[in-house]
Amino acid sequence: MLTNARAHRADPPLAAGVAAEIDRCALWALGMELRLYPKAGLVSFVDTGSHRDMDAATFRRSAAALEGYFGGMAEAGAAGARFAELKALGMAAEARMFRATGGINTHRGAVFSLGLLAASAGRSDLRDEGADALEHGLRLCERVGLWGPDILAARPPVDASHGAQVRARYGAAGAREQAAAGFPVLRRHTLPAFALACRRGASVEAAGLHAFYATVAVLDDNNLLYRAGPDGLAFARQSAGDFMAAGGMLVGEGYGRARALHESFVARRLSPGGAADLVAAAFFLAAMAGLVPGRALPWR
Repeated sequence: MLTNARAHRADPPLAAGVAAEIDRCALWALGMELRLYPKAGLVSFVDTGSHRDMDAATFRRSAAALEGYFGGMAEAGAAGARFAELKALGMAAEARMFRATGGINTHRGAVFSLGLLAASAGRSDLRDEGADALEHGLRLCERVGLWGPDILAARPPVDASHGAQVRARYGAAGAREQAAAGFPVLRRHTLPAFALACRRGASVEAAGLHAFYATVAVLDDNNLLYRAGPDGLAFARQSAGDFMAAGGMLVGEGYGRARALHESFVARRLSPGGAADLVAAAFFLAAMAGLVPGRALPWR
């Protein structure tokens, strides 16, 4: 079993270019998540989904402001940084994001979750001999749990975030709990759905959509709870579950059904932003693990 103490052990410095490649993979993942359409209720290059205060250009400015952050997190992870150090890097990146977007929250969830995965990727002992690409991605998730106790302990005593409000009102776990547990939804649903779609010959975009709807079907998405309460969450999960039961993006009718889902979410102003963060994480893990041709990291 992994222990929290091992999270603070320094590994040898990253080989030249590895941190920069981790950063490129993370930024590519953010770009791919934005590119996905029809992604129910969310912003893409086609439309703004359920949002009136942001568009694709907002997300592109946000991602540009994050350049270098994920590589810095990888270097910190390799140096055995404690969560407090990682949190400080994340807070600085979040401030840059808000300056770039004029105060609009585009990537706060990704700064947290994807940043921790980048820190996990910075460790030198992740590429276990004999592990296939999917298993390697799962282990990257599990390693984040090394910081788990510190992640939970770092919750501020006064927290006015949407996640805190949802937790207080409904008792729902959020991104902090997901990360502390090594991202169970990402490991058990999002990444496996992405890998399955890839094995079935789906395009990278179709695999991303398949993973997105697999995630919406099971995740207690705090964004949905905040905007629409338990009824909105139940509608989203049931709709996505029915979509996946009918074959998701692996059948010919998948695109049309996904577009209909998108329109129904927009009509109800539903925005599953938590699922979007996990899909961006899946794109990152896929790139790191070699599930996406041409994106695999040249490990030392």
